[in-house]
Amino acid sequence: MSTPLKDVKIAVIGLGYVGLPLAVEFAKKFPVIGFDISSKRVDELNSGHDFTLEVEDKDLQAVLAQSSPKDKGLFNSNNPDDLADCQVYIVTVPTPTDRHNRPVLTPMLKASETIAKYLKKGDVVIYESTVYPGVTEEECVPLLEKISGMTFNKDFYAGYSPERINPGDKEHTVAKILKVTSGSTPEIAEYVDSLYREVITAGTHKASSIKVAEAAKVIENSQRDINIAFVNELSKIFNLLDIDTQEVLEAAGTKWNFLPFRPGLVGGHCISVDPFYLAQKAQEVGYHPEIILAGRRLNDSMGKHVATEVIKHMMRKDLKVIDSKVLILGFTFKEDCPDVRNTRVIDIYKELRNFDMSVEVYDPWANPEEVKHEYGVEIIGGKQCPPLEEYSAVVLAVAHKEFKTLALEKSKDLVVYDVKAVLPKDKVDARL
Repeated sequence: MSTPLKDVKIAVIGLGYVGLPLAVEFAKKFPVIGFDISSKRVDELNSGHDFTLEVEDKDLQAVLAQSSPKDKGLFNSNNPDDLADCQVYIVTVPTPTDRHNRPVLTPMLKASETIAKYLKKGDVVIYESTVYPGVTEEECVPLLEKISGMTFNKDFYAGYSPERINPGDKEHTVAKILKVTSGSTPEIAEYVDSLYREVITAGTHKASSIKVAEAAKVIENSQRDINIAFVNELSKIFNLLDIDTQEVLEAAGTKWNFLPFRPGLVGGHCISVDPFYLAQKAQEVGYHPEIILAGRRLNDSMGKHVATEVIKHMMRKDLKVIDSKVLILGFTFKEDCPDVRNTRVIDIYKELRNFDMSVEVYDPWANPEEVKHEYGVEIIGGKQCPPLEEYSAVVLAVAHKEFKTLALEKSKDLVVYDVKAVLPKDKVDARL
């Protein structure tokens, strides 16, 4: 049997955008080991600061334990031996895709290998990483069995509770988002559900099986991706018809059941990645998903579309394109958030550079070192925006709050393209 909740010690494997907020919430009621393979990340968190800005420093510092917690609190470590006396292991590692858009399960499998070395009778391993249906029981559990030498659902158990973190969102925090839970047996499903009910004030939904919970997660973002693809296609059509897309959406939005999606770049670690996980599994069982992959193709085309439109408007104003200076405002994948994972702003940047334009990027939220390491692009950071008069075109790519108050206005010598449609229509040359 699993350990009673009052006596449980929890390990959260992976302290990124998902794992850290969850670990902090659990640490308010349980002893928690936060484990990450990055010593730099562990040292940063133990100093009381989170560079992702998902957890306020005061909230992190309030739960930090200086040594392995006995009652409640959070102890962060990159030493796997600190996992030895835990009874519940929660895996919150990334699940990316490779350059061919194929799922990469390596982080999950590596985490499983680490946990398996410390598994004891009655322990429960819960996965939160987004996957296609079947990964937990068909990929991870066999690895746990092989390395631990124990038998699934006899000696140890598994659960799946998909993460629903929205980076940068200070309203829909982890405790305030209803949580889907599941377990490998009816008893463990109730155990997992009870565990999350301790910290999730929004409540829980207990799925009938782990595969149902896995499928529920992967279609959430696939649905959003398809809906955004639809309005992105509308934007391309209305642009050719010389109709403002935002005005059309506002008018259509007066109907009570019209869905309020807006066109834009679709990046980040979820919406632009998860559909490929579902598509991969569909193809494995002999079905070629048409709508899912069509949506992905269309959304991935938007960066090039924006760049092309900027160049068209420059030519209409008889502005030089080759060797001209262009400023892109924003590089993160969404507003008011430092997360640059899978940002599609890079597509705008590369397409403009293909026309031999001098392209500069300013983002007060992104870490210039991280952007340079991940994308090979040197960006301008800090609080001071470069002088706008130096440029022939400005592309507002990310709706950071700092950009909404800029004195940005089109002129005969300046093209302004507003990807996010946050500026007044009469101040810009075009917008999605």
